[in-house]
Amino acid sequence: MEDQTFAKKPLSMGQKVERIRVFRGIKQEFLANKLGISQPQVSKIEQQDEIEDSLLNQIAEILGVTPETIKNFDEENLTYHINNQYNFYNTEIKDNATNNFVFNPIEKIAELYERLLNSEREKNELLKNQR
Repeated sequence: MEDQTFAKKPLSMGQKVERIRVFRGIKQEFLANKLGISQPQVSKIEQQDEIEDSLLNQIAEILGVTPETIKNFDEENLTYHINNQYNFYNTEIKDNATNNFVFNPIEKIAELYERLLNSEREKNELLKNQR
């Protein structure tokens, strides 16, 4: 049998926007509202290979990042950063035998998901109170 390695296809600009938007806990509807377009148009933007600079600048501002952050977005670097931040700040979670940090990725994913849910709940409450 032939040994096959699968090269990861680089993310398109739209996919990078989507990943950052989801990571920040922002819904397509919110982004659409801020851009003055419809939610389906945001969905189309997130499927594009390239995004014009003026639109990318607007999206970056709404997402709270720089356009360069979107252009240079890399999931592997993000995962590495999250793992290192988690290990650095959670010093009470240690393996006593080696005194090394123990990292459980499933717990971290659950924690991030819970934070995203709480963020969405807070946003919904703020929107309800504005009406």
